[in-house]
Amino acid sequence: MPASLLKVTKSAAQALGLTLEVLPVADLLELDKAFNAVAVSKAQAVFQVASPRFAAQRGAIAKLALEKGMPTACEQRDFSISGCLVSYGPSFDAMYRRAAYYVDKILKGAKPTDLPIEQPTKFELIINLRTAKALSLNVPPALLARADEVIE
Repeated sequence: MPASLLKVTKSAAQALGLTLEVLPVADLLELDKAFNAVAVSKAQAVFQVASPRFAAQRGAIAKLALEKGMPTACEQRDFSISGCLVSYGPSFDAMYRRAAYYVDKILKGAKPTDLPIEQPTKFELIINLRTAKALSLNVPPALLARADEVIE
């Protein structure tokens, strides 16, 4: 996790009265050890930072979290589809559509260096009710109503 993101995350956790424990994981072997450490520490949830290294393993990660009885929050929609309890992050579909706009401008002669850098503007909240039920968690109706997608 980049230092700047870690700093912001720690600050947000502290403001909410939460204790944040960071467990860096370099490979899948360390992943099992990290979940065991989380279970021993009596943590109430896991927040998984998006990582290309583990994107292909998202199903295995969700299964491991479920086996440990650990609710997970993730940054990408695909992780919720694979079993993460909840995800909140930028809409990749919206970002890809916006990228097409840039390609069009460049193909029409615009210099890439003249085009502004944009941040994502559309974010998605995805809730996996199958995972909630497997963990015996009740998701408040108000939260379900705000979700962009509910996986049943």
